[in-house]
Amino acid sequence: MAVIADADRPTGAAMACLLATGIGCAVLGSAVIGCEAFPSFKQAMDWWTPAGPLSGKSSVATIVWLASWAALHLAWRRRQVSAVKVTTASAILTFLGFAGTFPPVFEAFAKH
Repeated sequence: MAVIADADRPTGAAMACLLATGIGCAVLGSAVIGCEAFPSFKQAMDWWTPAGPLSGKSSVATIVWLASWAALHLAWRRRQVSAVKVTTASAILTFLGFAGTFPPVFEAFAKH
């Protein structure tokens, strides 16, 4: 059995997980803003009446997170992927996603 040094170990699988997390957060923030900006989108996100549009927003974000993780994992699993670039992109996407869930941000898009 050959021992693989840490420097030779592919980083793609870990970076796929990290970037997918940022993508999922960005989708959640976008869904929150979309529900405020477009009443028809808000109605479409109401997948389970007791929870309201939250059911659709969180489910869509989870589905996109898992799908992007799977796709990125398959594409990057045997590659060396830049940790700095992926971490930066993920941090930006996560920040934008979180920002989209704060009332001062999503209320700015609300139909009055």
